[in-house]
Amino acid sequence: MYVDDLFVTGTSLELINKFKREMSAKFEMSDFGKLTYYLGIEVTQHNEGIILSQSRYALNILEEAGMKDCNLAHTPMEIGLILEKSENEKEVNTTDFRRNVGCLRYLLHTRPDLSFCVGVLSIYMQSRRESHAAAMKQCLRYLKGTTTLGISFTRSMEIPRLVGYSDSSHNVDPDDGRSTVGHIFYLGKGPISWCSQKQDTVAEFMAGTEATKQAIWLQDLLSEITGTSSESVTIRIDNKSAIALTKNPVFHGRSKHIHRRYHFIR
Repeated sequence: MYVDDLFVTGTSLELINKFKREMSAKFEMSDFGKLTYYLGIEVTQHNEGIILSQSRYALNILEEAGMKDCNLAHTPMEIGLILEKSENEKEVNTTDFRRNVGCLRYLLHTRPDLSFCVGVLSIYMQSRRESHAAAMKQCLRYLKGTTTLGISFTRSMEIPRLVGYSDSSHNVDPDDGRSTVGHIFYLGKGPISWCSQKQDTVAEFMAGTEATKQAIWLQDLLSEITGTSSESVTIRIDNKSAIALTKNPVFHGRSKHIHRRYHFIR
């Protein structure tokens, strides 16, 4: 019912209802109406669209972590914070840290704003130190004040435009020397795909390349769902060098690592 309520036509709705009747004739089924809750994800359907959230799940995370009454934080991670293995620091409780990371990772289904923070914390699951525990508390304090946040998809009679954003960090990990890249794609005003991960090479162009591969996949998926040809996808990058290299892919000594991968995926 999710796709239907957003932009599927009346003809498509009739096909869905027909499919439900045929399945009910062959299998024992129960129709509970519109979706309201699925695997911890709360679904609110209204005249303007659909809202996906995990409010109750977020509150359970705080309660299990013993931070139900903690003070609020405005950001999930301190600005400019650089974590490292810090083997000289005292090690913290392994079970609690891993449980919190695991719970937060499932929360990312409706909380793209936590992707970077949780991704960084996940790196230190094998070696948890006091600085890592402090970063975890900061993330949970931010969650305390944002439990009601979620993703909103607005109803539209036309297929919304697909737009992506890509970026790469200038600061590299002090332990492995790798940077973090991320991208997020919006269908209309609602995010539908996002990622934050380590990158082998420090290059905005390569971050944009990873976003392009995801854009192609989403474009094909959207065309298959709607039965129409998807429009070209816009990917926004804030690095002038990466934009120039995209428009004129002339490779030289400083970008030979890009040259090799570019021809592989093009």
